[in-house]
Amino acid sequence: MKPVNILLVEDSPTDVLLTQEALESAKLLTELFIVEDGVEAIAFLRREGKYADAPRPDLILLDLNLPKKDGREVLAEIKSDANLKMIPVVVMTVSRAEEDILRAYGLHANCYITKPVHFESFVKVVQAIESFWFTVVSLPSQ
Repeated sequence: MKPVNILLVEDSPTDVLLTQEALESAKLLTELFIVEDGVEAIAFLRREGKYADAPRPDLILLDLNLPKKDGREVLAEIKSDANLKMIPVVVMTVSRAEEDILRAYGLHANCYITKPVHFESFVKVVQAIESFWFTVVSLPSQ
């Protein structure tokens, strides 16, 4: 059984650590790839530069508030690219703003989740994402 590849696009070291811990405590075989900004995310997805050998992710966890290129721009690029648009994108951000939610879905995010602030809640959300996308949903093969 091959691992499920998850691309985490997150600039907060704390949130990266929380996500890693949540995924490690789950029982699914996953491989987590981490980039810290929107420019790196696009380079990873397009296998450019140092990411030439990067695997295609099965799921993208995308923060909206990123340096260099924000998550909204990244989402728009992913969903307008014929080679990338089928990859599910889960927006995970601190914003509860209705305009951010509407814009994310308008850009074809697969779901929008507001990050919980407490560790236990954060772990439950990440595990629920993993469980839903990799045990419930049927995803297209690459």
